Parts: sequence; structure tokens; C-alpha cells
Amino acid sequence: MKKITLFFILAFSSIVLFAQEEEKKTVVATASMMADMATNISGGLVDVKCIVPIGGDPHLHEPTPRDAQLVNKADLIIKNGLTFEGWLNELIENSGTKAKTIRVTEGINPIQSAEYKNSADPHAWMDASLGLKYIENIKNALSELDPENADVFEFNYGVYKKQLEDLDQYIKTAIQKIPAKKRVLITSHDAFQYYGRAYGIQLEAILGTSTDAQAQTSDIVRLNKVIRENKVPALFVESTVNPKLLKQLASDNDIQIGGQLYADSIGDKDSPAPTYIDMLKHNTDVIVAALTRESNTENESAPKEDGSSSWWLWGIIAALLIGGFVMMLRMQS
Repeated sequence: MKKITLFFILAFSSIVLFAQEEEKKTVVATASMMADMATNISGGLVDVKCIVPIGGDPHLHEPTPRDAQLVNKADLIIKNGLTFEGWLNELIENSGTKAKTIRVTEGINPIQSAEYKNSADPHAWMDASLGLKYIENIKNALSELDPENADVFEFNYGVYKKQLEDLDQYIKTAIQKIPAKKRVLITSHDAFQYYGRAYGIQLEAILGTSTDAQAQTSDIVRLNKVIRENKVPALFVESTVNPKLLKQLASDNDIQIGGQLYADSIGDKDSPAPTYIDMLKHNTDVIVAALTRESNTENESAPKEDGSSSWWLWGIIAALLIGGFVMMLRMQS
């Protein structure tokens, strides 16, 4: 009898747990940074999925049948907007989903392209203070999707908000360690303008705000000039962009690769940037370490000894030795 009772208890518990799992809402984010934000705020109460896999380039992503199935089952879709996911509208249309789509950059005043009208820089998450707007929009969307857990989302948001505020201050303090004339960040594509504007760094890149472009000769000429004029000690590759051009540029100017930065994706669990917060902190630490080093151009331009002072020194030593030798001869005589 006891065995039968235990069996029914376990069976009932399994049904309850299964039902609770089934009741979870599904939130689909386009990129890993936003998926990580949603995971932190939801606290496991919703099922968070990501379209572009970690390490993938959202600019160049080509939707798959798996993506269509994922979007079809979504209860909420989180996108960055600002020209970041040019493939998303077609994917949503083809998936047949009924999910609501929110833009987490709502309320952010974006950096507009100086060359192309109505083309905004999408990389607002690179400024931790703007990341606060991202998580506020995500919290509000989750609370609307699952109002029964709104209090939990609000609490998790408050904790996460404090972490981002601390991170923002950490970055501001760390960047001050770089001498003002050395605050020049050269990367593969123009993903750090918000970072530079917030923390006081000049940004230069081979490609524009999208990696879906070809480098021009004029871009290489421009960067060579920037490197020489500012005595730039290091360049930086990105985790989602082919480093070939950056490495060639570094080699041509006899300077180092300062490290790998994360911009359009966080890293995997074994990387130094497995979360959004880790990503910005890692980037900052790498940038500060590399830009506070002395560049080869500085070594070359440093005044070099022409040897004249050393000749004077050897002359004095020789005179003393000869004088001592003469005195010894006179004493013996």
C-alpha cells in the first residue's frame, strides 16, 4: 500500500512540474547580449532563447528553418532595432508567429550615421549607462507578458540595475588610467562609438557600423595616419569579425594586437566574457592594459645616445689608468 501511495505522489509531482514547465512563457532574443539581460531579469521564470548563436555575427546572420520554428513558438520577441537585424522582419513574417515584438532601444537617442540618412548606429549596449534602458524595457515587457511574476522581475531588475551602475563607474575610472593622448581605439568595425562617447575614447575602425561591407584603400590610409600621428601602441580584433585586415595593419605599422574584444556577441561559458557585464568589463580591462603600454613608434622617436658621452667617460678612465701606471714606475725608480 505504501509503495502504491508513493507511486501516486511521485506521479502527481511529475505532472505538476511538467505543467509548470509547460506554463513557462518563451522569450526569444535576436542576440546574446539581450538574451543574457532577459535571463538575469526573468530569474528562470520564462524560457529565454536566442536566434543568433553565441559567437555568431548578427549583421550577417542568415535565418534557418530552426529559427523560424523558434520564432513561431515565441510568446515575446526581443530585438535591438536600429538597423541591427535586417533579416528579422522577413523571418517573423515567414514564421507565422503571433508573438509581440519589442525594441529594447526604445527611449535611446541613437548615434546617427554622418554618411547615410536614416541609418543609426545599433551598438548602444556598448555604453553601460544605456544598458540600463535596455533592461528597463525588458523588465517592463516581461511584466506585461507574465504579470503574476511582475514582483520577481522588478526585484531582479533592481539588483541587475545596481550591477550595471557599478560597472559604468568602473569603466569611467579605468579609462582614466590611459594617458589622454593615447585614448585611441582602433577595431575591425565601428561598434564602439557609444563606448567612446560615454568614456572619452576616440574611435577608429576599418569597417563601418555593419560588418557587411568591404574595406576601402582610403580606410587603410586613414588608419595608418591615425596610428603614426597618435603613436597608437596596439590594435584590437573582435570575436565575431575576421581579424586578417587588423593583423595586417598591425604588422605594417610594427605594433601589437592588444587583445580580443567582444561587441556583437558575448562569449561562451569558457571565455572571459560569458555575460553582458563580463563582456564590457573584459573589453575595458584589455583596452586599458594595451593602451597604457609604450608603442614601438615611441621607442623609435625617443632620443638615442650618440656615444659621445661614453667616449668622454672612457677617456677619463684611460687617463686615470695611465696616470696610476706612471706613478708606479716613478716609485720603483
